[in-house]
Formats: sequence, structure tokens, C-alpha cells
Amino acid sequence: MSLLRVFTQAISFSAFLQCSSFSKSSNVYSKATSHCSNSWKQDKQLCTMPVSSIKYLGQAEAQAFDQELFEEYKFSVDQLMELAGLSCAHAVAKAYPLAECKPNGRVLIVAGPGNNGGDGLVCARHLSLFGYTPVILYPKRPKRELFEGLTTQCEKMGLEFIAEIPSAEGVDNQFCCIVDGIFGFSFNPSSGIRPPFGQIVEVLKQVKVPICSIDIPSGWDVEKGDADGKGLKPDCLISLTAPKLCAKWFQGKFHFLGGRFVPSAMEEKYQLNLPKYNGTECILQL
Repeated sequence: MSLLRVFTQAISFSAFLQCSSFSKSSNVYSKATSHCSNSWKQDKQLCTMPVSSIKYLGQAEAQAFDQELFEEYKFSVDQLMELAGLSCAHAVAKAYPLAECKPNGRVLIVAGPGNNGGDGLVCARHLSLFGYTPVILYPKRPKRELFEGLTTQCEKMGLEFIAEIPSAEGVDNQFCCIVDGIFGFSFNPSSGIRPPFGQIVEVLKQVKVPICSIDIPSGWDVEKGDADGKGLKPDCLISLTAPKLCAKWFQGKFHFLGGRFVPSAMEEKYQLNLPKYNGTECILQL
């Protein structure tokens, strides 16, 4: 073996060790090192940011971040919603491949009355383009042009809307997974879950098929997680922009970061320490 090759391998191994050398006491240590090693194997690139250093946003900071995107950077709500929903569709397709999604690629999209529900509608539209068969439960529709437009787009594409959620057994028999787009980071558990979503959440807590939550598992406090045990227990979480504090209590199988649009100046200002996305991917598995 040449001296040059030995030297190169030594540098590579040293860099890899630095990538995974953060504290093993961290509750994300195993996930972070796994991501680092997978990135190395798949893309021949060193992991540049340990997952443990990503900043988790509280409610006030998440709201301030969005407000700055709207006011200072002139992003529109529907523009960010499109990017978020597209990221969610990619995450669902990554976690639950169409070939394994039976029966017939059917996915239940449960959309709430706010922006989280809008993300769900966009996700449904893109999943349809990916070959899935989204079925949308959208019981409380805001009378705003943005949401009416998203609903019309889904209807014009032939997506099915249902009026009420089936029984837990019915959900298990009809769908391969569920996209939870009910509540976002503005939800306050102390106010309780208002009808008709209380009954919907109770059904979803009994299903066996996996649940994929958008940004915040519905029923959770954005900072304290599922403190009262009344929220959903998703198999997959898609954190948008940056993980929220409640994500520290997530114990599901898949955790994705989506919404690859954060301006570098804002990332630095809020000290997000986001990991690098691979190539042209719009999601990253944490």
C-alpha cells in the first residue's frame, strides 16, 4: 500500500471520528452517528454537522422565524406551504414506499383548520402525482381564498374527500398510512381538542397503521411534548424548517427534516445549525 493511500485513509478515518465524537449520553447519539455513517457510505462525503447540535425551536421563536420570513424576506404563506407540503410528500414516500403501501397505495390525509392542514392538502396533491391514492378528511374548512384554492386543486385532480373518519378497524383495512396534518405549533393542549377533532384523534390513537405527523404530533405541546398523554404517537415525524422542542420526546421510527428554503442569513441569526442536505434532496432523515 502506498504512503499516499495510507495517509488519505488516516485523514478520512480521523474526520469520520470527529463527526461522531459528540457525547454518547445524548438521546440522539445513535441516530446521529447512523446518519453520519450512511452519508459517508452513500455519498462519499463526510458528515459536517452532528445531529445533536441542531437547534430545537420553542413556540415563540418558531412564530418569530415565520414572521420574519413573511415580513423581511417577502415569502408568501402559500409559497412556503407548497415547499412544506412537497417535503412531506417526499418523506411519506421515503418512509412508506408505494410498492409496500397496500391496499392500492391509499393514504389517509387528515387536515386541520390551519396552516398545518394546508400542508396536508399540498402533501396529498403531490402524493397523488407520485402514484399514491390520497383520501382526504377535511372536516373544518376555513373560508379563505388560500384554503379554498388548495381544496379546489385536490378536487380537480380527482382526489377523494370523506365526511367522517371510519372506525379504527376501518382505517386499518383501507389505508397503508395516515398523514396527520391536524394541529401545528400554535396548538395549546390546555384549551383541549375541540370537536370534531377530539373524536378523530381518539380514533387515530387506536389504529395500527403508521401515522406520519407534520411538524408537530397532533395533541402535543410544542415545547413539552405529549405531557398529558392525550396526543398521537406517530411512527414518523416531519420537522419543517427546524425541529421544535417537542421533537426531543419523539420516539417513532422516522424523523425527517423538510422545507429546504431557509436563507443562510436567518439560519445564522437563529443559530439553527442545520445539517447539510444531500445533493438536490428536499428532505433529510435525522
